[in-house]
Amino acid sequence: MSELGDVEGMVERLRAGEMRALARAVSLVEDGSAVGTELVKACRRYEGSPLRIGVTGPPGAGKSTLVDQMARFLRREGQRVGVVAVDPSSLYTGGALLGDRIRMQGFSGDEGVFIRSMASRGAKGGLAAAVEDVCVVMGAAGRQVILIETMGVGQDEVEVAGLADVTVLVLVPGMGDEVQSLKAGVMEIADIFAVNKSDREGAERVESEILAMQELAVASGEWVSPVVRTVATNGTGVSELMDAVRRCAAYGQKGKQSIGFKPESLRLDHLGIAVESIAAARGFYEALGLAVSHEETVEHEKVKTAMLPLGDSRIELLEATEDDSVIGRFFAKRGEGLHHVAVRVDRVDAMFERLKSQGVELASDAVRVGAGGHRYFFVHPRSTGGVLVEIVGDAAGLKREEGE
Repeated sequence: MSELGDVEGMVERLRAGEMRALARAVSLVEDGSAVGTELVKACRRYEGSPLRIGVTGPPGAGKSTLVDQMARFLRREGQRVGVVAVDPSSLYTGGALLGDRIRMQGFSGDEGVFIRSMASRGAKGGLAAAVEDVCVVMGAAGRQVILIETMGVGQDEVEVAGLADVTVLVLVPGMGDEVQSLKAGVMEIADIFAVNKSDREGAERVESEILAMQELAVASGEWVSPVVRTVATNGTGVSELMDAVRRCAAYGQKGKQSIGFKPESLRLDHLGIAVESIAAARGFYEALGLAVSHEETVEHEKVKTAMLPLGDSRIELLEATEDDSVIGRFFAKRGEGLHHVAVRVDRVDAMFERLKSQGVELASDAVRVGAGGHRYFFVHPRSTGGVLVEIVGDAAGLKREEGE
């Protein structure tokens, strides 16, 4: 049987704790293969809610050593840990240049820790494109905590905040004016500041610079993230760091604003407008200067769509192909007009579970695949003030386009 036909078997094996199955699954996902795409879909059903901790910061800050100590701390508690470490790509092979599997050899033979070094392969923001999907696979394999270490590229290394529940920014003494240079980028996404190598001269200065920046945040009403001193080489401060991480995580989504969490990245994706005929309706929008970028018929939804980009979002014209369809029934009852508002989120499956757990009335019983391959579900108008709201995520199995 081909691997594509044995996806469920592979999922069963990795859920049973087979390290070889987990390693194989992660490799398939990282390679972007068809099997990897199907694996991610299957694993989302069993992902659970592992705590994702992002560890970022400039090169030389000691991120790898600190991640090693955090993993040791968690293992002493009996936690099953996954580590995703993104390293610069080799110019010759495209692989990870200095893998954390080499730097973290102390876990050799410990099946409670699974470590995967991933090559950045030119990805922006300090992460490799497949990190999100690898985290899903690790979650399905029963990893209770996932540590995500970025490669350390500096100011633009902010993408980790969209993947992690808690983001730790690691700084060190001797950075000089680097704290100021980082302020406009990675400093803004830190939930916790870890001043590593704090046994060195200058640790107090780094902390005072962070505190000075935080005074400005207090003046503007923003939350001040905690500062923890660590010495990763001997484990000093790791317990305090993990305590701060857990205090952040314990508040959950409701408390993120009060403890330095950043709200999930939400943005208007599109406005869905029901029309009798796309051919007739598009003339107005084209007169405005908009152009149809894509047309598609979604057979299972019995609808034809035309997408007109508008800034960072778009207008989506919806024409029923059959009267007995969602758009057909809407048109028969209300005529042409706004059918729904679509909001894009980073983790559509997590949002589905969150809204369901909070008692929001959903108009979908599961996350589905729609036009363009995007994944979506609907929130009933009774929960939104009268407007049907669509929550959408990235296309199934596809990676976010560079720049999004």
